[in-house]
Amino acid sequence: MSRIGKKIISIPKGVKVDIVGTFVKVSGPRGTLERQIRHDVNLTETDGTLRVSTQGLTKKDDAYTGLTHTLVNNMITGVVNGFKKSLIIEGVGYRAEIAGALLTLNVGYSKAVPFLLPDGIKAVVEKTSIVLEGIDKELLGLTAARIRDIRKPEPYKGKGIRYDGEHITRKVGKSSGK
Repeated sequence: MSRIGKKIISIPKGVKVDIVGTFVKVSGPRGTLERQIRHDVNLTETDGTLRVSTQGLTKKDDAYTGLTHTLVNNMITGVVNGFKKSLIIEGVGYRAEIAGALLTLNVGYSKAVPFLLPDGIKAVVEKTSIVLEGIDKELLGLTAARIRDIRKPEPYKGKGIRYDGEHITRKVGKSSGK
């Protein structure tokens, strides 16, 4: 079994985990998450802990135990603490505005680009940064990636939308060859 799959997942107080066949439902103070897991993988709950095991003996089955462990652990972490992802907007005149679930981005195109946030994701806009919050780590990362794809950072001046902490390797312009 994989190293991660062998680890035990502890269930904090206030979190309820329901396992019905291959369906897992985790409820906590911030909300509820549901996921369908593979039929090869078993989840067993005992004394406030979860253990992931497999029915098969192949390497692929072992890999799925590690994946299932991580997915369920992220569900538990999400309903207890939640997740955050920060995006930075760089460029002269580039800005973002939020109104309800509609994020409007002015990032160098002739018109503003509207982006509808999915259910469960909240955004806070401060001058040149967007902070996304949610309990589903997968949906949060996907939303952040879609916002970044609207205007990826370009390598010459670094203008665009990038993740907080992301390093953009700058290229030298054509005037440097002289």
